[in-house]
Formats: sequence, C-alpha cells, structure tokens
Amino acid sequence: MPDNRMKDRLMVALDVNHRDAALAMRDQLGDSVGWLKVGLRLFVAEGPELVRDLNTSHKLFLDLKFHDIPNTVAQAVESAGGLGVDMINVHAGGGEEMLASAAKAAANFPDMKLIAVTVLTSDPMPKEQARVVALERAKLAHDAGLDGIVCSVHEAAAIKQTCGTNFITVTPGIRWGGQDTQDQKRVADPASAITGGSDYLVVGRPILHAPNPRDAALEALAMMESVTA
Repeated sequence: MPDNRMKDRLMVALDVNHRDAALAMRDQLGDSVGWLKVGLRLFVAEGPELVRDLNTSHKLFLDLKFHDIPNTVAQAVESAGGLGVDMINVHAGGGEEMLASAAKAAANFPDMKLIAVTVLTSDPMPKEQARVVALERAKLAHDAGLDGIVCSVHEAAAIKQTCGTNFITVTPGIRWGGQDTQDQKRVADPASAITGGSDYLVVGRPILHAPNPRDAALEALAMMESVTA
C-alpha cells in the first residue's frame, strides 16, 4: 500500500482519447495514486459524464486552462464546480480581471481548488525568462484570490517564497530514469520535484506508456518518499 501522504500528491494525466481507455487506466492504477487529471482531449471526446465517473474513485483535476473574457471564464468555472471536481485551472495570461472573476465564481465551491497556469512546461523560452514570467503570473493569481498555480519544478521554490507556503504548486514535466522528455522543455524527476517545492506532481506518459502503469506509479511514489523519510 503506497504512503497516503505521497499518493495524494501524485496526479496521473489521463491523456487518452476515449472512455474505455480512461476507465481501464483508472482500474490499473487502483489505489496507487490519489488523483486523476482530465485534459482537453479526453474532455472533448467524452464530456462531463466521464468526469463524474472518474471522480467517484479518485480526486479529479479538470485541466481545461480556461482563457477567455472574464464573464465567460466565470461561467465556465461555475459549470466545472457543478461537476463536483476537486481542482480546476485557468490561464494566468487572461489577466487580473479574468482571474478575479474566476476566483469569485470558485468561491461558491469551497471544496474545489482554483489554480492558474503560469508558463507551459513545453514553452521553449529561456529558463530565467520563464522563471520571471511564472513569478509575475503567480503573484497576479495570488492577489486575485486563487489557491495556487501550475508551473515547472524550476520555478516552484521561488513562487513559494513569494506567495507563501500555502499557495499550491502543481508541476508537470516529471521524468526519470532517462525517459524521453518529448515536448517538455523544463523537466525534473519526482524526488527533485518534492524537494524543489512541488505540492502536486502531474505525470502522464511515463506512467501511461509504461508496461505496467501501476508499477511505474509506485516507482514515482518511492522516489517522492525517499526525500521525505
């Protein structure tokens, strides 16, 4: 049985294209992880019904990166809250007014965390520039009343220092053991992510494409636990 402290910090991105594949992956993972993440591809294919089904067994991060005019984003946040999901995100590039409108809508769902994307981990901008932009957008999200941000591991510590330890950091771009980074530019292994200030680690292909996804999840958990023992 994995350590609950760490499995509740590991999110598996269900980057698959249909319901059966998503449910099969959920069943393979079982209790090895606490969170599942549904992104654009799967949500567009299968919609709210699948989100509700997945949310019965795991906490659910609905990763749709809302980025539109403030009223439209607020309405989307309300719709997401109505699904009962545990976490949603918007894109901080939408600006102060959009972020504030999203936070106001999310306040109606106190059990749901609202976070903002700062800089995509696939963005090729230089590391120092990415750090500056991520920090600026994190401050914007913090001041607007959001619960946290999505950033790379490389920016997490600075964001914690600036926005406080309770400001949530969710970090994709997790790779280990010589895995192909694919389109990710700013990556780190699970142990480095934990020591670097990540609250939640998002892992997709290294688990989804593993011969045994549950074993891969347990391997990630072991690395996370190794730096907290």
